[in-house]
Amino acid sequence: MTRTPPGPIEAPVTDRDRTVIYLSILAALFLAALDQTIVATALPQMVEDLQGIDRYAWVATAYLLASTGVALIYGKLADTYSRKMITLGATGLFLVGSVLCGLSGELGDLPLLGDGMTQLVIFRGIQGAGGGGLFAMTFIVIADLFTPAERGKYQGYVGAVFGLASVLGPLVGGLLTDNAGGLIPGVEGWRWVFYVNIPVGAVALWFIVRRMPALEPPGERVLPDLAGGALLLGGLIPLVLSLQLDKRAYPWTSPVTWGLFLFGAALLAAFVRRSRTVASPILDMRLFSDRVFRTANASTFFFGASFMSVTIFLPLYLVNVLGVSATRAGAALIPFSLGIVFSATLAGQIVDRVGYRRQIVLGACLFGVVAVLLARMGTDVPYGLVTLYMVLAGIGVGPGMPLFTLAIQNAVDVRLVGQATSASQFFRQTGATVGAALMGTVLASTLALAFSSMELPPRFAERAGSSVEELVSTGGADLPARIDTVFAELASESGDPAEANALIAQGTQVSERVASEVRQAFSLATSRIYWLTVVLVAIATLLAVRIPELPLRTTHDRASLEPGVVPEGT
Repeated sequence: MTRTPPGPIEAPVTDRDRTVIYLSILAALFLAALDQTIVATALPQMVEDLQGIDRYAWVATAYLLASTGVALIYGKLADTYSRKMITLGATGLFLVGSVLCGLSGELGDLPLLGDGMTQLVIFRGIQGAGGGGLFAMTFIVIADLFTPAERGKYQGYVGAVFGLASVLGPLVGGLLTDNAGGLIPGVEGWRWVFYVNIPVGAVALWFIVRRMPALEPPGERVLPDLAGGALLLGGLIPLVLSLQLDKRAYPWTSPVTWGLFLFGAALLAAFVRRSRTVASPILDMRLFSDRVFRTANASTFFFGASFMSVTIFLPLYLVNVLGVSATRAGAALIPFSLGIVFSATLAGQIVDRVGYRRQIVLGACLFGVVAVLLARMGTDVPYGLVTLYMVLAGIGVGPGMPLFTLAIQNAVDVRLVGQATSASQFFRQTGATVGAALMGTVLASTLALAFSSMELPPRFAERAGSSVEELVSTGGADLPARIDTVFAELASESGDPAEANALIAQGTQVSERVASEVRQAFSLATSRIYWLTVVLVAIATLLAVRIPELPLRTTHDRASLEPGVVPEGT
């Protein structure tokens, strides 16, 4: 079969304007990336003020559900309507969601929205719908502004933005939560975690309105398949929920978990069938005939899953095994972020000379080696050595962040670049969700087995009023202190000084033994999680090796997708 020669498309803006637009897009992206880390630090204070500890996890789940669910929809909208209008809509929605989150609970219980905590969960969903659009539109607009040959350099800076947000987020979140309460009387400090988005977002909006052209998509416009979009969202929400639900309350064998999973899978299957027949699907299934698109998205799915082993489970290991403070545990992720910043930026700068596949594969191999080292950590590994591991892990992960998207954009028809770009984001986030669920299951099952065999004196169990599993389900690190407290109370109630001293000595002995067993349990669970990470990275690497290395185009090409024509990268 023959391929229609690509025809060049003129660059849509001048060099000066595209620099301003690029910086404005990065500012908006920085807000969305910062929001993922800044909220985590302030969340404990939020749930305390709003009295919603039972819905703690839903604040993050709502954002994840919304941002994942809308990713493909934004891609289709960007292929159909003005990129400028879609970008403005995503930024505006994110800022509206930010304001609403900051106002959660200020007016008391509201009809349909419930109490302050329920309001926060709902408004985080709105914010996530805007944030997911910002992630997708950043890469789509960059694809409009720069040719594939020069695009890697600018997409590399996107990884630097994520790294910077990862470093600043926890720090800024803590500072605002602890110190911003006095800025306006009656406004709690944690609310400024959301309000801080407004001035930066307003500046980004101003530049986008004033300097960005319409960036109309090429090709014929057809109204997007709204019914297909409903099937996509309707399938993703229960599917992601089945993975995200607390597996202690809803284990994998629970009818609720299976019911949500099967219902979501059925709707997604209906979405795929419909997308094969309608005139303007949310995701054009012809993209899957492109080998680059197929293989790169499969690889990024497994990379997304393995990425979660560092961001979620390393702090847990540091607190419960090495006994460091929560602050030092969070600080251990800073070298990881800095490694990503360095390697993502460097990968973008040299991709036009060495290509994308080699860098992705080498980075994956390095990350795989680090995962083996993490899996072999014991209960006495030096904190400084963990820091070194994190630097190396970040260097390994970094190249894939911009280069997977670049490879996909370089291969597909420019008329489908929005859908292709958002699909890359979708598969990465879905992989992260699946990975977090799998690793969470490994953690829970390993700890449950270890804790069930843990022996405690009957007098402690009676006084504590909880099973060992319930006591350690909150983390386990405070269990030895609870044992000391209970035995101290028993000693104070004893009228015999000799018995009191014996009780205190017994408590010390038991707490030291339990502390060692808890550390061993978390060390074993972490080791199993990182061995699973090794498997995931190995699969991602094998897939990355199979990504075709296509020359980076030096023009804004328009490839043909007429019947009988081979798409780019096949």
